[in-house]
Amino acid sequence: MPVASRNGNTEVIALANLISNTAQEILSEYSKAGQDIPSLDSTDSGPFDAPEKISVGLAKAIRTIEAACAQLAFTVASPGHVMANKVLEHEEPACMLVAVNAKVADHLLDKPEGLHVAELAEKANLDADKLGRILRLLATKHCFREVKPNVFANNRLSMQMVSTNTVSSYIGHIADESVKGGSYLNETLTDPKTAFSTSAEDSAFRRAHGASLFEFYNSPANSEINDRFAQALVGWGNVTGRAMLPRIYAWENVSENATLCDVGGNKGHMILDLMKKYPKLKAVIQDLPTVLKQAKEYWAKENPQAVEKQRVEFVPIDFLKEPPVPNCDFYYLRHILHDWPTSDCQKILTNVRKAMGPNSRLLIHEFVLQHIVRNTSEGAETVNQAPEPLLPNYGMGRVRLYKQDINMMLLCNGKERTLQEFIEIAEQTGFKFEKLWDSGEAGLIEFTIA
Repeated sequence: MPVASRNGNTEVIALANLISNTAQEILSEYSKAGQDIPSLDSTDSGPFDAPEKISVGLAKAIRTIEAACAQLAFTVASPGHVMANKVLEHEEPACMLVAVNAKVADHLLDKPEGLHVAELAEKANLDADKLGRILRLLATKHCFREVKPNVFANNRLSMQMVSTNTVSSYIGHIADESVKGGSYLNETLTDPKTAFSTSAEDSAFRRAHGASLFEFYNSPANSEINDRFAQALVGWGNVTGRAMLPRIYAWENVSENATLCDVGGNKGHMILDLMKKYPKLKAVIQDLPTVLKQAKEYWAKENPQAVEKQRVEFVPIDFLKEPPVPNCDFYYLRHILHDWPTSDCQKILTNVRKAMGPNSRLLIHEFVLQHIVRNTSEGAETVNQAPEPLLPNYGMGRVRLYKQDINMMLLCNGKERTLQEFIEIAEQTGFKFEKLWDSGEAGLIEFTIA
């Protein structure tokens, strides 16, 4: 029996009204801040560029606009037109990688009149015609501006590609290593030797690069790429709201000298803002010894007071094999479990459970996926369901979560998870679910000892 479809005319009108009404909400938010919405042509920072500066209402409005505009375009355009555009999307990250490596955005700093592509190409030792075509594609998608024929300038989006901006490192990581891995995803999923494996040794990344993710980055031959990856993680944290952590939990009610253990914390960059806002806390950053070397350098630069006052310590760990530092008040895992299959997640959480005291709490900070089915049952979990006629998970307004899920699949056979999946893994390892704290793009899931 065919599935009943919604009326297209009604949906187009509803989407157009939703866009119009939501645009007014966004204008109102900027008006309250005494600001105009920055033009895409501008290179100045806006009042709401950082996720932690965006109110809950504005964040919802932005998601709604993104979702509704995409759904409206997909509804009115022909299916073939939409699908042809979709399958060509691989060309954009390829062009972004060229632009980042060529430092085009750096060369265009403080040059609102732009530079001719011939000059940009000479600085980067690239072919002028090819670079011009690359920049024109990017400018067509609103990254860079073509101010005169073959003359390009920066704009709000291209400023994220300046080499001192850690987002540029994230762009390099995804457009380089990740995209190469993605080109082998189909072969990996259809090869009987790897199709049903959850091992990083059987990932698309491994097939593309000849080494698993962490073997690749730990290789001395890839030291520069590893440095970029470390910066990429900082950029990823900035984009996805690392500075939201001080806002989303009741840290003001936590006792003096309470200790937070950042398990697998890399540089500890995810808790940096928390420690600055609440210096009453103590922190333990745990990761592999080679990573902690970078962490110590990072904190000496970014929060030397915490280091000098011994409010932060660095303790090596292999969290698959050993428990973290015992009896901390909080054990914090940010974007850790998505790297690992369920069996290894159970090992990690079992080790954390061994370290916990009777009043310790586990905080898992990860993307929380939703099924794309509207849940209208009484008492059902309806967190962040979008208004009709949008997809209930906000569709293109939250698409990065689902792209990241596939990214984890191809990088290391990892995955993003639903709230129920997190609860099940935690219950299997001795935890009790307490609360899902809304932290914008990611969710902060709180557990206590069962």
